[in-house]
Amino acid sequence: MLEDLLKHTPERKTVSYELLKSSRRHQMGSYRPESDVSIEKEPGSLQNPVFRWRQELKYLISEAKAEAVAQFIKPYLHVDRYCKLRRGGRYPIVSLYLDSNDMLLCRESLTGQKNRYKLRVRSYTDEPDYPCFLEIKRRMNTTILKSRARVMHNDVATLLSGVSVSPQNYSADDEEALRQFRLYMDSINAGPVILIRYMRQAYEGDSDNRVRVTFDRELCYKVTTVPKVALNSPGWQHHSISLGGVILEIKFTGAYPAWISQMAKYLDLQQQPISKYVSSVIESCALGFCAPLLRG
Repeated sequence: MLEDLLKHTPERKTVSYELLKSSRRHQMGSYRPESDVSIEKEPGSLQNPVFRWRQELKYLISEAKAEAVAQFIKPYLHVDRYCKLRRGGRYPIVSLYLDSNDMLLCRESLTGQKNRYKLRVRSYTDEPDYPCFLEIKRRMNTTILKSRARVMHNDVATLLSGVSVSPQNYSADDEEALRQFRLYMDSINAGPVILIRYMRQAYEGDSDNRVRVTFDRELCYKVTTVPKVALNSPGWQHHSISLGGVILEIKFTGAYPAWISQMAKYLDLQQQPISKYVSSVIESCALGFCAPLLRG
């Protein structure tokens, strides 16, 4: 079944790619310049910058090496404010990923397309009074651009079905980000594919470079076609990465910090492409309930 994902991968000349290029021109012209864009804010933040440019490095490391990294970064970064409020210093993240019937977005990641994107709905809690975020995560060569629209839990199913909700509930920035999300979703007829859940330990800096280092553990996934984002529900499968592995992500918006280079060399950190979405689809295929087959 996995081989079917790799068949007939189209060239990146689709309508969705034209939207991607158009969005980039729009961003460079009338939205905030790169220097004003910050990386992802704390979970559930009501301060919602719509566009965020950043560089992103990923590593799969052991728990022992994760502890060494945590010790190394202490002089440069402080613990994320939301981690400080959580028992154990970690907070949960759950994301519902969308894709086309033929898993176009998954296949483009598998084949290493330089310009690609993912569609997801992210949440940090099951509390209905807290927002979810409809996100487009775009990769342009080595640069990441993420846009997000803040929406309420009860509106997620309605919005993913293509029905509008009352604009008075959302800001102009949220409306613009939501409009782009719908354009991307409609261009490939995307629908729910899989839920991804994990626990995050995060550190961040206060400099203009906005360095952020995160450790993701307890990675789980659940194949679904239901337009709902929930942390606490039955049917989760533990990802093999979770068996002693930690996903380390280093993010920054400016120049590559010298101390990160020193840390990578000293601790022998080997950068590698890691996609929680794609790797979870691969594992679901291996277990015999491959996500693409569920949507016909």
